[in-house]
Amino acid sequence: MRIPKGKSLCPYHAHAAESELYLVVSGRGSVRDKDGTTEVGPGDAFFFQPGEAHQLTNAGDEDFVYYVIADNPRSGGATGDSCYYPDSSKWAVAKEGSEEVIMKGTGTDYFDGEE
Repeated sequence: MRIPKGKSLCPYHAHAAESELYLVVSGRGSVRDKDGTTEVGPGDAFFFQPGEAHQLTNAGDEDFVYYVIADNPRSGGATGDSCYYPDSSKWAVAKEGSEEVIMKGTGTDYFDGEE
């Protein structure tokens, strides 16, 4: 992955089922998680489990380049991944293939529409 100066790849988000391992190749970045923001650079590695919100941003003057290794459960049939965006209370829900639906709504009773 390559993030240009001053940009983020994704909003702050948490995967419901996907795990991700990151290895920084070059440039400087900042990693936001539940504890705040941490600066990272070449050789740094970090891991996010399902449910752990995170965001990577370029914090330097050159491209921020890293590898991300993920288990990609979206491609695994009916048990695919979804993402929650805590800052905006949105969900990205996987449909067939690689298509997503972005949703935002309010909570409801567990049995709403079921009785």
